Amino acid sequence: MDHSHEMQHFSMGIWLVFLAYGVSVVGCVVGLACTRQSAVVSSPRARFGWLAMAAVSIGGIGIWLMHFIAMLGFTVTGSVARYDLLWTVVSALLAIGATLVGLLIIGRKVNIWTLLVGGVVMGIAVNVMHYTGMNAVRIQGAVSYDMTLVAVSVAIAVVAGTLSLWFTLVLQKPMLLLAAGLVMGVAVVGMHYTGMAAMRVTVDPDAPVPAGLEVFGFLFPVFVIGLLALAAPIAALFTLTDDEDDDIESMQLDQPHAASRVS
Repeated sequence: MDHSHEMQHFSMGIWLVFLAYGVSVVGCVVGLACTRQSAVVSSPRARFGWLAMAAVSIGGIGIWLMHFIAMLGFTVTGSVARYDLLWTVVSALLAIGATLVGLLIIGRKVNIWTLLVGGVVMGIAVNVMHYTGMNAVRIQGAVSYDMTLVAVSVAIAVVAGTLSLWFTLVLQKPMLLLAAGLVMGVAVVGMHYTGMAAMRVTVDPDAPVPAGLEVFGFLFPVFVIGLLALAAPIAALFTLTDDEDDDIESMQLDQPHAASRVS
């Protein structure tokens, strides 16, 4: 006997959504701050270093870790849920790698086209990570998706990802960096739950119990590693010199005009 649509996304309580959102915002704010800093350093190696830290912060913490915290609340009635370790690791690497590509596309000289392409790539990065991460889920039965809601989830991530980059790289006021992180957090969490709403499960109680890890089995060590990974970019941002801060100030004055000319 098969049972469909018997899923819960908030089995541990609604507080998990706020925890997931908070983690996403912290990762995104730190990552966007690193992205802004990458635009003012002169050395290509230093620029890549800042962008790599940004990609780990946004892709690894803001997107990937948020996803698996939210998955703590995911249960399927009549089936255990397990996670394939390989696909879980692949989803993390994709989130970080695709975020890095998106940031590299934008480049030092921001214009409307690189911003749009970078935003689309980063929005797609969120989606690729989500659906790859969901591919790691193993249940007693089958999983399918409502493609209309999948398309909506892609649109949410692309629009909000582009807005966040615009706030960060074009408008450039310190308070807008926090606003950009809040917007990007909404994008990631909104996309996640839209993607989860698109999910359909059909449970087969006679199917064997799937192999794999329980989400608690890998999330605690990943959470600790994630916090340690954020320590490096946060420390780097706190140790910026006054000269570098002046560079950012001067860029703030110049860049909006350049962006408006192109657009």
